[in-house]
Amino acid sequence: MIQPKNGNGHIDFIYLNVSLPGFVEERARDWIVEVVRKEGRKAGSLTYVFCDDDYLLNLNKTYLNHDTLTDIITFDYSKELGNISGDMFISVPTVTDNAGQLGVSFEAEMHRVIIHGLLHLLGYNDKEGGERALMRDTENYYLSLLF
Repeated sequence: MIQPKNGNGHIDFIYLNVSLPGFVEERARDWIVEVVRKEGRKAGSLTYVFCDDDYLLNLNKTYLNHDTLTDIITFDYSKELGNISGDMFISVPTVTDNAGQLGVSFEAEMHRVIIHGLLHLLGYNDKEGGERALMRDTENYYLSLLF
């Protein structure tokens, strides 16, 4: 476990049979902490698990009763008011495919998915049109801080 520079919680990155060439953990960690701070919250324990499609599909079936492939599943473990904690499982192959379909870089799409899961922990939803638009605008704002 590596502590962010400001000591605000801890953020782990775990790789299950996948790799992320060029992914800079320290840069992502500092960015995540900044997003949480800008949202007026504090990071507790945040874990990003990068995995393959089969692993994520199994989680989706087992815990959410969904038999569909997705790019991220977020489990919220926040208990204290103001602190956020959770596990986010990201399918690297799905992010790769989505980046190609959207005509964006893998790096940009991966960071969008990383922030998407974090925004769920921060209380954002994407079930309805207005919520989806707000979440996308918020993703774009926070991505602009990174790129």
